[in-house]
Amino acid sequence: MHSKDQAKKEELLITLKCFYGFEGVLAEELVELGYNEPEILNRAVRIRGNWQDVYKLNLYIRCAIAVLVEIERFYIQSEEDLYKRALKVKWTELFDINKTFAIKGAIFSSIFKNTHYPFLLVKDAIVDQFKAKQDERPNIDIKKPSILFDLYIKDREVTISVNTSGLPLFQRGYRNAVGPAPLNEVVAASLIRLSGWDRKQTFVDPFCGSGTLLIEAALLATGIPSNIERQHYAFKNLKNFDAAMWDEIYENAPRNTRSLPCTIIGGDLSDEMVLKARRNLRGFSFGRFIEVQSCSFEKLKVESPVFVLTNPPYDERISADVSPLYENIGNWLKHDLTESKAWIISSSEEGLKSVGLRPSKKYKVFNGDLECGFRCYETYAGTKRFGESKEE
Repeated sequence: MHSKDQAKKEELLITLKCFYGFEGVLAEELVELGYNEPEILNRAVRIRGNWQDVYKLNLYIRCAIAVLVEIERFYIQSEEDLYKRALKVKWTELFDINKTFAIKGAIFSSIFKNTHYPFLLVKDAIVDQFKAKQDERPNIDIKKPSILFDLYIKDREVTISVNTSGLPLFQRGYRNAVGPAPLNEVVAASLIRLSGWDRKQTFVDPFCGSGTLLIEAALLATGIPSNIERQHYAFKNLKNFDAAMWDEIYENAPRNTRSLPCTIIGGDLSDEMVLKARRNLRGFSFGRFIEVQSCSFEKLKVESPVFVLTNPPYDERISADVSPLYENIGNWLKHDLTESKAWIISSSEEGLKSVGLRPSKKYKVFNGDLECGFRCYETYAGTKRFGESKEE
């Protein structure tokens, strides 16, 4: 066991994994949390910290899907080298025999003809070490392991990390009711940050579904951690888990608010989805301040200027007549929401073109496996024409 002082002093390399295109917003969020000079990688951001930071980041970070702690980094010349080096890692000091484990990751190396083989070699090294030292072996559980290791091999360089989150961090624990095409919670949080919403202007989602964007916007505006409802973290299964340190971080986290610093409004055509959104909101202290209207987007009761961020149907998982729908969205923005900003995420290029307005900003992002466009449309009153701005 580490002492609390040791846990604070020990310097770790912490890698936070994210979805494609959101590395910049994750780095920005880390700076806001007090971690200076984060290093941007591919679908990840790296910082230095200690075990206290690991616990805190798992709770507070909104735009990451996992928090990894590096255990070993070394170079290999052959497949055999990987087994030999992995055997030297002090696995029995990391976790107990009664905990299950799994190894996941990515292999980009010509040393291995079969990309599954490195995972088997590391698994064998772990099992063989336990057998040699304790005459027993821990069990493997691919679906829900107590301990999850991350193996990353690029050419000859090997990095072995422990995934301290376990299940991905978009499993927040707050969404009891979901719809047919839910937006991933980490994607939702990342889109809100990428949009540049100031956390003060009225936030509107006219296609709110089960309410993910509304909840993530409210969590951001109030400073309540997005993972406040989540109970499972893999770091609790490590031998060095400091329960007192975790309890202190968790107990001191803000979880209640008596008001919202802004107005947040949702709407959906489906009464069933409106009920689901209200049910999900009910679990939060801010739930009663968020209005969810049961109506089509054109009938939404809002007063411009507002900040719209939405994920309209795009025919992938929900049937929708895409072109007319998006054309109507464009007309609604132009005529009813002057002096406003509207961000739309969609995997339908046809739909985005049908909006009929020129975006002032555009990004390529992913929602799960779906490649999507994320575009900003700005509306103006009076003489300046709608959407008159150069594409970036």
